[in-house]
Amino acid sequence: MFQEATRRTPDKQRDAFFDNAKYLAIVLVAMGHSWEPLKGGSRILEGAYTVVYAFHMPAFIIISGFFSRSFDMRPDRLRRLVTGVLVPYVIFETAYSLFQRYGNDDPGMKVTLLDPWFLTWFLVALFIWRLTTPLWKSIRWPLPVALGVAMFASVSPEIGDDLDLQRVLQFLPFFVLGLCLKPEHFRMVRTRTMRIVAVPVFVVALAVGWWAVPRMNTAWFYHRDAAQELVAPWWSGPVMVLALFGCSVLLTACFFAWVPGRRMWFTTLGAGTLYGYLLHGFVIKAGEYYGWFDPKWLHRPLGEIFATLVAGAVVTALCTAPVRKVFKFAMEPEMKWAFRPDPAEAARDRETREQREQREKVSA
Repeated sequence: MFQEATRRTPDKQRDAFFDNAKYLAIVLVAMGHSWEPLKGGSRILEGAYTVVYAFHMPAFIIISGFFSRSFDMRPDRLRRLVTGVLVPYVIFETAYSLFQRYGNDDPGMKVTLLDPWFLTWFLVALFIWRLTTPLWKSIRWPLPVALGVAMFASVSPEIGDDLDLQRVLQFLPFFVLGLCLKPEHFRMVRTRTMRIVAVPVFVVALAVGWWAVPRMNTAWFYHRDAAQELVAPWWSGPVMVLALFGCSVLLTACFFAWVPGRRMWFTTLGAGTLYGYLLHGFVIKAGEYYGWFDPKWLHRPLGEIFATLVAGAVVTALCTAPVRKVFKFAMEPEMKWAFRPDPAEAARDRETREQREQREKVSA
């Protein structure tokens, strides 16, 4: 999902840990979406669903923030932001809206770029977060301020649905946390002790998730509504923002603890997570529209395991190089025709080329 941040980084310089984390997180996203049509009659699946939703998007967003630390208003970076985030949003928001209208026979569904549907909210959020990166890097206490913004949003139903701003603001602290992190912070959680601690933490989280299913509105985990819209006291909004932030950071740290740091068979797939993220939604929605989740055997434990494995296999396939080659026009368009030449970038490219030629001469 984050190849827009590392598009020009040679493979030999990529950190296998982050590619592994991105791939494993996108697999969890796809599995969670496959559980949505099945979890209604299963308290265990509903509990597991809440645990996964507590940390899979925060993990993505933290990594997005970490790779946005160098973002500034330099023309080449703004251009990559437009071509790698904004243009895919326009394309896929249009495609999803048309798919909903004709695939689900919903004539009331209109194409609008102001109301992100299903998965596309993340692209809007990433565009806004990255544009505001210089601001967060300049203030003294960015994380407390971001938490304050999220808490304020949680008691402001007037924000409405335009651009899914509730999610943008309530998930903002995770992005800002990523901006504040350094490589050594990730190394701190990738220890043997942390891996041991992570096991009972996840066991307890699953038990709490199972216990909370009939007692808690799981819509809190989506961060898309104010407290009043969830028919809760206004003061519960800020409390839940802080509580869920703490739980999500803890579970994300435990997740990172178990992410391999070495190259694995799936490491290269981490560069294509945006493809898996945006494309698997069509498969999930097609399953809902055409009754793929309706058979009763899928709503039993073995059927739920089968659906989970299929979701993981599908999103894995969608991250592969052949799929990326086919859909690169939509995910990573060059669009040189749309931008003026940047003299500074040309000078940097020339300097890099000269340095490479000089190294080749020395090695020869």
